[in-house]
Amino acid sequence: MADAITTRADDYSQWYIDIVKAAKLADYSPVRGCMIIRPNGYALWENMQAALDGMFKATGHENAYFPVFIPQSFLAKEAQHVEGFAKECAVITHSRLMVDDEKGVVPDPASRLEENLIVRPTSETIIWDTYSKWIQSWRDLPILINQWANVVRWEMRTRLFLRTMEFLWQEGHTAHATEAEAVEETLKILDVYTTFAQDFMATPVIRGIKTASERFAGAVETYCIEALMQDGKALQAGTSHFLGQNFAKAFGCQFQNKDNALEYVWATSWGVSTRLIGALIMTHSDDQGLVLPPKLAPTQVVIVPIWRGDAKTEVLEAAERIERELRDAGIRVKLDARESQRPGWKFNEYEVQGVPIRLALGPRDIKNGTIELARRDTKTKEGVPQEGLADRISGLLGEIQQGLFDSALAYRTAQTTKVDSYDDFKAVLDDKGGFVLAHWDGTDETEARIKEETKATIRCIPMPDEAEALGSNEPGVDMLTGKPSAQRVVFARAY
Repeated sequence: MADAITTRADDYSQWYIDIVKAAKLADYSPVRGCMIIRPNGYALWENMQAALDGMFKATGHENAYFPVFIPQSFLAKEAQHVEGFAKECAVITHSRLMVDDEKGVVPDPASRLEENLIVRPTSETIIWDTYSKWIQSWRDLPILINQWANVVRWEMRTRLFLRTMEFLWQEGHTAHATEAEAVEETLKILDVYTTFAQDFMATPVIRGIKTASERFAGAVETYCIEALMQDGKALQAGTSHFLGQNFAKAFGCQFQNKDNALEYVWATSWGVSTRLIGALIMTHSDDQGLVLPPKLAPTQVVIVPIWRGDAKTEVLEAAERIERELRDAGIRVKLDARESQRPGWKFNEYEVQGVPIRLALGPRDIKNGTIELARRDTKTKEGVPQEGLADRISGLLGEIQQGLFDSALAYRTAQTTKVDSYDDFKAVLDDKGGFVLAHWDGTDETEARIKEETKATIRCIPMPDEAEALGSNEPGVDMLTGKPSAQRVVFARAY
């Protein structure tokens, strides 16, 4: 049976770690700050990956792969980029080891590299060096490439899935002939991320623009989706960057346009990572364990057969028939017929792992033509007919998916507060947290002061339709300086 899980009320941070470990999603690595993704966690990532990959390909993107090692000189070519990542880079200086009689295994001094290599923190530099060779004419554009990869960022404070030194992600890198096409691409991907978060993760998000201080290093504009976790903190769930011509200029990537004039290429980049698994945990889970939206759950339905004595054959045959019916209906189903664990142990295990529906089948159920159905989201159970079970479960999975989204949206709505004074702003952050909608004068100085004094950051400047939905699009005055403000922005303490 899984270890006891700390309650959210007692210690939210420990509750989160307990969920990750009890649900067998990940474990700590011998390397500080890294994680081992266990089969349950990786199956969840594979489902996320499959859904997103299909959405990318449906919008014209192709997958490729670029090296994990990047020449150090590449990062130096774009000033903002190197400044943004310099403190997070892992640097390779030697190509082999040797055995020293006194010191043991050490880098071989004779293998010192002519140029240091950086372990990929992100791939803009090596990709734009490549694009500069691939692109000569407007006929070579657009290039719409995505890669699924790992990256390394030397984080000092880490937490499983949310912030680790190595993590898995996808990063898209596209090249365009015009600014308008690049901006359109940036916003298109923002919409893809929004659809994925809301339709698959059942996680409501706010779409917006990052402030200059929160912008991706080297970008002209960074767009994001922001989600709210159950402890009232925000989590950045995805970003899409309009890079302008910055990287094209840094790497000399020009093309001959239709007027036979040379012009620099326009660029975008965008990505989401395994931190989305952390977002799923903190959006939906409870004190009993993981709660998963059915669209992403590796196992949507588990069948637990229960028998004594000579009823085993009859019960297993019936369970296997139901398993086939559900699988034929496209439902991800698992039959757990292990005799090494009692049914009660299995019930607890699958509750902790967040399987949306559990079916229990015994001799009496077979006699009555029924089966016990338990829902993970509501913790309710009932006897239902075996006849038409696949249709019933298909509909129920959709109901659970929508219910999780509705519940998360209701929480976010209740935890979103408008304030006009700085005192009220600080009081809301301390008392309830959540998203705080407040006016900002647009200056770095005011933003920095608020962050220093309250630990809250501007999560985003909501997109026009989001601002209208939030009721944050009215003009006003900054709560600190009294200077004019065009609209409220979204503040929160964040992960």
